[in-house]
Amino acid sequence: MSTADALIAALLKAWHFLYRRGFIEGFGHISARLSEGNRFLLARHSLGPKADADDFLVVDMDGRKISGRGDMPGEYPIHLEILRSRPDIGSVIHYHGMYSTAFTTSEQTLRPIHLMGTLFHDGIPIYPDPRLVSNSERGVALAKSLGSHRAVLLHGHGAAITGASVEESVAGAFLFEENAHRACVSATLGKPVWLDDATAASAGAELIKSRGPFRRVWALVEAENVSADRPRSPDSSNCC
Repeated sequence: MSTADALIAALLKAWHFLYRRGFIEGFGHISARLSEGNRFLLARHSLGPKADADDFLVVDMDGRKISGRGDMPGEYPIHLEILRSRPDIGSVIHYHGMYSTAFTTSEQTLRPIHLMGTLFHDGIPIYPDPRLVSNSERGVALAKSLGSHRAVLLHGHGAAITGASVEESVAGAFLFEENAHRACVSATLGKPVWLDDATAASAGAELIKSRGPFRRVWALVEAENVSADRPRSPDSSNCC
């Protein structure tokens, strides 16, 4: 299997995982940088739960579609400008998280409240414009808001999560939303008790060094992929 084929295989597993778990549901997209560096793969516009290799478009760094089936999503500049500005990033996920996005429209600022949330200990900036990131100007502004961080929230809109690989971006999105969910639950019980900055930084550095959370979430992706592909046994209740 070529490097590009392996990347598409990972994107398909990621897409199905994210769709099954409600991260996409008709809105959102994922990208991954190709090994040559000047092109990336991007989920096509309006991609549903059933996807195959041709549903991931090859796009160049001028924002031109090179190959693939269908149109580019309207917010392709999210991926284009983040990948342009951050050579260390290999994959970007944009989705409209219910819990994480709530923190862009409340008095609370999202911070690590749970161990796995410490992956984002260095801060979660908020891009202030709720409009679609549908042109280069907004894409550049979003990339500037992201800066050197792993994730950026879009005010009243959604989030963009990054990673060095597809595995890392998927795990990042999963754990980012989980941290936000836990924070929302805590807020219903009273004032959230966030992890202090020093503890979050230390714990986050350990997790990133071990890469355990990324491996663990991707193992879940792989397991669900195998389960989805396995033929269902006949329903015994319909027998006889």
